[in-house]
Amino acid sequence: MQPWFIDFAEGIDDGDPIYLACEECGSTALPPRTVCPECGTRTLEERPLSETASVTASTTIFSSIPAYADETPYTVVIATFEEGVRLTGQLRGADEVELEETVTVGVEQRGDDGWLVTFSPTG
Repeated sequence: MQPWFIDFAEGIDDGDPIYLACEECGSTALPPRTVCPECGTRTLEERPLSETASVTASTTIFSSIPAYADETPYTVVIATFEEGVRLTGQLRGADEVELEETVTVGVEQRGDDGWLVTFSPTG
């Protein structure tokens, strides 16, 4: 797992999530990366990220790789934060979620596999 992703996951775990904004073109990025996805510069600024987001899409996975076989089926969510960035993670605390439902971002440590981004229904 890349060091920048570990820092990102630990920030979520500590309650201080961040996203990146390009100082050159204004593009935003999640998960963090080393170059702007739009213009390719390395002038990216860390900014605070909301801990809640709105569900943009979800799907249930019924067939998976061996590492996730014990968790199948599971639901994957794409959520949009108020800052305009999107992030994908596994749903926790519910079997399904509605579009536009508010979810809270979290992470789980997965042993040697590193971190897994999660979303849980809010309220």
